[in-house]
Amino acid sequence: MDFGYDARTQELREQLTAFMDEFVYPAEAVFEQQLSEQDDPWSPPPVLEDLKKEARKRGLWNFFLPGEHGAGLTNLQYAPLAEITGRSPHLAPAALNCAAPDTGNMEVLAMFGNEQQRKQWLEPLLDGEIRSAFAMTEPDVASSDARNIATRIERDGSDYVINGSKWFISGAMNPRCQIFIVMGKTDPSGEPHRQQSMILVPRDTPGMDIKRGMHVFGYTDGDHGGHAEIEFTDVRVPAENLIGEEGGGFAVAQARLGPGRIHHCMRLIGMAERAIELMCKRTVSRTAFGKPIAQQGVVQDWIAESRVRVEQLRLLVLKTAWLMDTVGNQGAHTEIQAIKIATPLSVEWIIDKAIQAHGAGGVSQDTPLAGLWAHARTLRLADGPDEVHKRSMARRELAKHLS
Repeated sequence: MDFGYDARTQELREQLTAFMDEFVYPAEAVFEQQLSEQDDPWSPPPVLEDLKKEARKRGLWNFFLPGEHGAGLTNLQYAPLAEITGRSPHLAPAALNCAAPDTGNMEVLAMFGNEQQRKQWLEPLLDGEIRSAFAMTEPDVASSDARNIATRIERDGSDYVINGSKWFISGAMNPRCQIFIVMGKTDPSGEPHRQQSMILVPRDTPGMDIKRGMHVFGYTDGDHGGHAEIEFTDVRVPAENLIGEEGGGFAVAQARLGPGRIHHCMRLIGMAERAIELMCKRTVSRTAFGKPIAQQGVVQDWIAESRVRVEQLRLLVLKTAWLMDTVGNQGAHTEIQAIKIATPLSVEWIIDKAIQAHGAGGVSQDTPLAGLWAHARTLRLADGPDEVHKRSMARRELAKHLS
């Protein structure tokens, strides 16, 4: 593995850094102001569309998606770019059309969608004209075990009929969200990993009721389109809306979640770097007990430990990206789980210390730290909680020593 950036990656890093300095960071205050003034807390403020237009004009678009549909970057090339966007996670990823859940949904459509599904839904998503949602998690079952998914998808002639409940459905509150990828059971009596299927449900389909938006640590998370609780009651869609084959939903979910997990971790590195930067600036500018806070031993310990942790995490994320490029997602399965366990937890710790260094200001709206902390803490649950990944990793390690 070569630790140097190739020419294209370096060029894009420079362009993206300039875009962040010139447009994204100045837009953060504008975003907050517009969000406070608009009636709909779930709708991304207009400044985001301005950023998207500027990013696309500069060719900073769809970096996440390899192959013919995206920018043609490898995971290793994308990692340092995603890290930069993580410094402003509520604005930069969406500005580049690289924000979840759209990224994972576009990957699903690119990998498993048929020609009509790609034309109808993938193309406008790639163009940033619409947004999307991924409906998997449910309120009445332990969704950390996807085999528990209880929503029913039943064949009825030339249609499928959907009944069930979902919640924390990212992106669903965004008025521009036009398509939902819904996971449910088509064969409850089948083999455990062949019971589930995925199907496309347009937003205006009768019987799909968005009951409420879910707050996350008190935030509406409107920059990501919010999170919704949804009820499906006899929702009828054409059979051709099925993604792939009946019983293939679990495999599609695994194919979708692997890249999503590493993308989150890539951005978390950028969040950590910004937190360290803010912590250092704050502590050198404040005096307590006769000397700058930065000279206090405990603060120096926080800063040193933060640097060690973020460097370790970056190396593990880059190794994982390299493995995904060279041996595939399945071959990098252990490393994907390792970064999903280690990165949110350590970045949460780093942001916590940056908040502590800021005192009361650290939990206020005057810095991005409170939002960054909430985002990092949430990612210890998203795409599978820590404990599920640890269970899987432990079993894999133990299997090496069992006859």
